[in-house]
Amino acid sequence: MGDYFRQIVFLEKEKALAAIDRIKSIHGEVEKNRNAHIPDWAYRDVLFMLIHYSISSFELLERKLTDDEKEEAYNVFYRLGTRMELKNLPANYIAWLPVRKEHLLQDLAKSKYSIDLFKQYKKHLGSFRYFILRQSQKMVVPKHVSELLQFGKFSLLTPVLPFYKLADKLKASWIIKEIILPRKYKVEIKSLDMKREM
Repeated sequence: MGDYFRQIVFLEKEKALAAIDRIKSIHGEVEKNRNAHIPDWAYRDVLFMLIHYSISSFELLERKLTDDEKEEAYNVFYRLGTRMELKNLPANYIAWLPVRKEHLLQDLAKSKYSIDLFKQYKKHLGSFRYFILRQSQKMVVPKHVSELLQFGKFSLLTPVLPFYKLADKLKASWIIKEIILPRKYKVEIKSLDMKREM
């Protein structure tokens, strides 16, 4: 497995566990404030989304992953899920695939909350970044999700992607990130880029 993929998927163990524990603590406070328990399936939905996006986005920007690499990526999220005490998670990537397929077809729906979420994205990101978000999502969401959200089949970023990849190889992608990313996230992104180049 390439070093870059390892850096993306595998966080330092202590930091990863500390981050997971912070997530649990934050959600615990949310549950306490709402006087309501966040159901296990809600965490599973997010975990499944993160698994798919991690693999899909890497393959879009870098290269196709081998089955072993996908298994390795899944294992990271499996450990995250078990640390968060989620129940009945598939034990490996191959076992996860049919569970995920069933989840996509039976558990997802477009609702007023979906519509409001995208309104909030636009409000907080602004029109330009919102456009980038929507066009980016078109390239990585599962087909069924794209159909539910009526994304269409073509992303306007598809013709731009080869130029981004070239800029990235020439270590000039920072120019694009400087234009697109909100100022408060630029330090974190630069830190990730530095780790990637090590």
